[in-house]
Amino acid sequence: MASESESIRRPRRGLLLLEGRAFLELAALLPAYPVLRRAPRGDGHPVLVLPGFLAGDFSTRTLRAFLRDRGYGAHGWQLGRNLGPNPELIGRLVERVRGLRQRYDRKLTLIGWSLGGVYARELARSFPSDVRQVITLASPFRDLSATSVPPLLRRFGGRHRPENDSRRAQLGEPIPVPATAIYSKTDGIAAWQSCMEPPGPLSENIEVESSHLGIGHHPVVLLTIADRLAQAEDAWQPFRPPAGWRWPLVPVPRPQHAGD
Repeated sequence: MASESESIRRPRRGLLLLEGRAFLELAALLPAYPVLRRAPRGDGHPVLVLPGFLAGDFSTRTLRAFLRDRGYGAHGWQLGRNLGPNPELIGRLVERVRGLRQRYDRKLTLIGWSLGGVYARELARSFPSDVRQVITLASPFRDLSATSVPPLLRRFGGRHRPENDSRRAQLGEPIPVPATAIYSKTDGIAAWQSCMEPPGPLSENIEVESSHLGIGHHPVVLLTIADRLAQAEDAWQPFRPPAGWRWPLVPVPRPQHAGD
């Protein structure tokens, strides 16, 4: 695992210029509205959405509004800005998961954007009986250093990095619940290779054409999330693109390794 992580390079600098697409991806929600309204409705189970580094619940409000419209109990993490983990934050996040589990008396789906996806996977690893599935959005859990975050911000958020090699290796290991990793090869912030699930019967990787900053409200990503959430509990199956649709209008399942 260590040697694999070392081979993952940060995104090319030119890709960072494409992150301005995030505003266009948000604007695309309006013309996409009729299609989004036809997305499958869910069974009302709770969904906890975790924001990326330096972001808060405001960044995930579009995603959560879409999920509520589809019939889910969508919730923000209510922990302010994501500055990286510390003992207090981890404890409060565990309480948030347990509180929603008790409130609904049902397993949660965890959706994590960027660093939030790292949290989601580790919560599922620690509390598999409380988690229905995990969906990560451009989350570099295989190598947290394979990002284009400026050095100053990396130092500011350095506390979110695991302290030893064994802990870093664990982040990329399979988790005991169904896991869907959604990523983009044109991500200007997180190396796409670092965002892919390892092979396993309950894991999958889905490629979309998106920016890092816009992947959480990209119409195609919202439709993909709706498809994943609509599956019956304990009946998870890998994603299959709708018949007749072509890239980039639909996501594409990809092999479960980072060397693609």
